[in-house]
Amino acid sequence: MWFKELETERLHLIEIGHHHAESLFEILSKDEVTQYDGIESLTLVEDARRLIDSFKSAYINKRGMRWGVILKDSGKFIGTVGLHQLSLANKRAEIGYEIHPEYWRKHFTSEAVNEVLRYCFEELRLNRIAALTFKDNIASRNLLKKFGFKEEGSLRSYLFLRDQSHDALVFSLLNTEYCQLRQQSVQESYRF
Repeated sequence: MWFKELETERLHLIEIGHHHAESLFEILSKDEVTQYDGIESLTLVEDARRLIDSFKSAYINKRGMRWGVILKDSGKFIGTVGLHQLSLANKRAEIGYEIHPEYWRKHFTSEAVNEVLRYCFEELRLNRIAALTFKDNIASRNLLKKFGFKEEGSLRSYLFLRDQSHDALVFSLLNTEYCQLRQQSVQESYRF
């Protein structure tokens, strides 16, 4: 399996390398980003390098893929989107994402997630994509629902962050649901 770079109207989704460490650090050192990411804010650029190494290891071992989100017009690295808990044999993965706050509410996350979902269902032929969110992460919950994810339930005290346990909500999207939504979208685009 080679690393597949993806493209959208405004974004390049690329393999993340050590040359992106400072940009990744700039994003993941912000408490407003990590408060719902399940990790503590990074304090050293070296932490970002280690994280990039873990992305590479997960990919080599076919357990995950993480793309850097790059703006086409400027080449700026603005976040990541990717898969973890990837199981090609079981045709499933979990999706996660984080974007620099400067680019929130500009639909970059939606654009990147849409392309990753297309890749997962149409090229990798996965059957299920799941996502875990903090209960308080309204923006992420709304994004998942926009793409047709269904809330399955909660995992009590599943996440431990900043000296506190947090419940996690579990969402999932199945291939059949994805195909139905794509078909509806195509049909609606032909309506006058």
